[in-house]
Amino acid sequence: MGFELSRDDRVVVTGASGFIGSAVTRALVRRGVNVVALFEPGAVTSNLDGLEVERREVDISDVNKLKGVFDGARYCFHLAAKFGFWPKDASSFYAVNVQGSRNVVSTASDAGVERIVYTSTVATLGLWKTKSGTPSNEDDVADLSHLYGNYKKTKYVAEHEVLRLAAQGAPVVLVLPTMPHGPFDHRPTPSGQVVLDYLNGRMPGYVDTAMNVTHVDDLAEGHVLALEKGSQGRSYVCGGDNISMAQLLQILSSVTGLPPAQRRFPGLFPMIAGRVSQFVEGDLLRRQPRVPLEAAQMATTTMTFDDARARRELGYVSRPAELALYDSARWFVGNGYVEPSRKEMLRWTTPDATSPS
Repeated sequence: MGFELSRDDRVVVTGASGFIGSAVTRALVRRGVNVVALFEPGAVTSNLDGLEVERREVDISDVNKLKGVFDGARYCFHLAAKFGFWPKDASSFYAVNVQGSRNVVSTASDAGVERIVYTSTVATLGLWKTKSGTPSNEDDVADLSHLYGNYKKTKYVAEHEVLRLAAQGAPVVLVLPTMPHGPFDHRPTPSGQVVLDYLNGRMPGYVDTAMNVTHVDDLAEGHVLALEKGSQGRSYVCGGDNISMAQLLQILSSVTGLPPAQRRFPGLFPMIAGRVSQFVEGDLLRRQPRVPLEAAQMATTTMTFDDARARRELGYVSRPAELALYDSARWFVGNGYVEPSRKEMLRWTTPDATSPS
């Protein structure tokens, strides 16, 4: 049975106003399908502006609110998730990420949706090998001590709930994104915040770590490929280039003309700052810590990944990290995120990054 997208297919996308969700929505609109764009109550929906989609505000944690959503739908992309550091109400992560995922997958499956692409995260994978220079892949079992914070914990649980439903017959394929960069990162995401901090001169130094950088639009195409070519119940890492933080900052300097951050901090530095900030601001003052401990833990963890399975089985391709970072920086500058004094310093150089890697 083929799963190719056809013009006028009805396709439901949850989390459609988010960074990755809106990229998937744009990829679907380009293909001429009828997108039902779901977003949480109160969500910022500017990423959907100009797109001809059916907008629906839905609380996916309440299964009753999903009644009728999948009527006539052929496919579903489930990208909705709650992300954040230091939540006052941890239960909200479980409500959206775990129960919400169960609600969406089970309701869509019961409604006869032919294929559901569930967006998980590489945070559910083990990082045992990365310190020795070997990237992780879909077969690496997670180390629970690396599941920092409620986002990672609930996504880990949610992935297993989705796989449980897949074992019972739900037509699910899983995509595990790495660290996306590119346009429409309005929040911004933690990966986008690194770019924004650099642009605004708020990065006095860096920690020696590494990550996998991919363009959000390439990642969106990976979701479509997973729908069309993925195997039932199988997971696919979709990523790009594994680079060090020093390389990332050098790329940003090359494409923007801004001076690179040259001071290298030991890994202990952000951990101390995170623990102090957590104790003083989080525990004592009960407000969002300036340096969340979970963010500090992530910043000191080597997160490199091997997406050979997606390239081999799906035909997934990605463009170089230079283009992803360039497009991210241009979008932040063009949408008012960068201080005027820093904008005056910019000297753009367009990267030669049109070929897939």
